[in-house]
Amino acid sequence: MADKVLDPGPWTGCAVLFLQSLCPDVNLLSLYKDDQQGKFIFFKVIKLTLIDSAGGLGGYEILKFHDADPFLGVEVKFMDLPACQQFLESYSSGAVRQSISQHACRLLALAQEFTVETQLKAGTHVLDQCLDKLELCLQQIHLSQPERLRDEEIDQLEKLLRPPAQRIPSNCFRFQNKVFEDRMLTAADVQRFANGVGRQWKHVGRTLGRECGALKDTAIDNLAYEYAREGLYEQAYQLLSRFVQAEGRAAKLSRLVKALEDCKLTSLAESILDVQP
Repeated sequence: MADKVLDPGPWTGCAVLFLQSLCPDVNLLSLYKDDQQGKFIFFKVIKLTLIDSAGGLGGYEILKFHDADPFLGVEVKFMDLPACQQFLESYSSGAVRQSISQHACRLLALAQEFTVETQLKAGTHVLDQCLDKLELCLQQIHLSQPERLRDEEIDQLEKLLRPPAQRIPSNCFRFQNKVFEDRMLTAADVQRFANGVGRQWKHVGRTLGRECGALKDTAIDNLAYEYAREGLYEQAYQLLSRFVQAEGRAAKLSRLVKALEDCKLTSLAESILDVQP
């Protein structure tokens, strides 16, 4: 193979991988067109093959599948030169065919070995004829810019591959993609809030007051007047203490964290939850 090609600038290109099954019991084109489950399985085969051959999940995306009877075409956009280069090297060595065969045999639960005929094209250029010239192949792919956005059908298949959202237990809540146990506010929570909220205590109080009758505007103004001499710490402390007294068991940590997020006080929420920013 040629030496590594280096290009620090942005790089995109497009190639189409054509596939035809050599197994009499498997017609890839029919499998993709006529069987919804088969379509998803084949899409997964291609995704796993690209992960194997292009070095991971990034640097490329599948744009569309083409009916090129008897072949099924897979149009791939490359957005990263190293990923495209690694794919070409894998294709040249036969690793792409091997990866397709292995994944298809496993996912389709075939009793026999699965073999496939492949052809790689960039525009009208058949790259199989010049795989020993890496720079030329990369140039042809780069010149073959994609003419379309990703097909809606591919979008739907991508969504099917994503893991289901984690179900949060009823006694928990999510903050910054982490799950925390929801509990009643403690004296330590009240102290941390009073130490960190500063002049924003009224804003947080009004946010909590949307669902707490004891924290209406007049009550917050009264707290500000009554504890004016003691300062911001005491005003904030009395605010949250009143919330806890009024709401009882419903004075949950999740409600305070949500109010802090709404008031753009994420760092204070992190402090109360002992989360490293």
